[in-house]
Amino acid sequence: MRKNWTGERLETYVHGEFVSEHLHRYCIASNFVKDKIILDIASGEGYGSNLLASSAKSVIGVDIDEVAIAKAKIKYPKSNLSFLPGSADKIPVDDHSIDVLISFETIEHHDKHLEMFSEIKRVLKTDGILIMSSPDKKYYTDIPNKINPFHVKELYLEEFEQLVSSHFKHYDVYFQKYIDRSSFFAPADEFNSLLIYSGDFNSVSFQKLDPLYNIIIASDSPVKKLEKSIFDGAVLSEKLSNDIVKSIQSSPTFIIGRVVTYPFYKLKKILKG
Repeated sequence: MRKNWTGERLETYVHGEFVSEHLHRYCIASNFVKDKIILDIASGEGYGSNLLASSAKSVIGVDIDEVAIAKAKIKYPKSNLSFLPGSADKIPVDDHSIDVLISFETIEHHDKHLEMFSEIKRVLKTDGILIMSSPDKKYYTDIPNKINPFHVKELYLEEFEQLVSSHFKHYDVYFQKYIDRSSFFAPADEFNSLLIYSGDFNSVSFQKLDPLYNIIIASDSPVKKLEKSIFDGAVLSEKLSNDIVKSIQSSPTFIIGRVVTYPFYKLKKILKG
């Protein structure tokens, strides 16, 4: 892993449990993007915008980090994909030009929430859809008693719902949580019904699943409801593990080590023969 990674922004060379969470959110968004004009706020490295561009009419990725924008333009050169510098409270697109606006893990990084929603309403078409995720302050910060230094203003579910309901006529709430390499997503009223069993040969137990992330899909028009789903992280974990092995084997240290130890390896084979 590169030394300049801060631990907050996901990039494609990063290996961790949260990869499944991030990819799952874009899978969820893919239900709404076919042949639509998409805006991805806080697009970062650009992998999510690139995934959506496979079926969308066009995708615009916006990020406050101009270095990230410059890199994304080089890494993902698609004719229907563009990247622009900008912030959540000053979105660089025209009024009522966007069909679906996506904002994953963005709102907690600033405190201009009302300004952001004012901009979201400005750029969305009258029947446009907002898909937004946010860590639940209760389960993300309060219960584990941990502070994320990159977060400026986290929201409890009630605050998140109030913010959305004051700007949109219709909205649905979903929960998301990482479970053993995979990501689980479900409507709010179904999420807690899932029981998680664990244990060993001596004893077993179960617990209800608490959400870590809140995801809201909102619009001024009725929006189709999504069913519960799982992003299977096993395949991804295997691929990432293979990538790590390849990275180690191609490193100068590993290569030098093989050169140094090779004569001893050959001598050992000769002596055994």
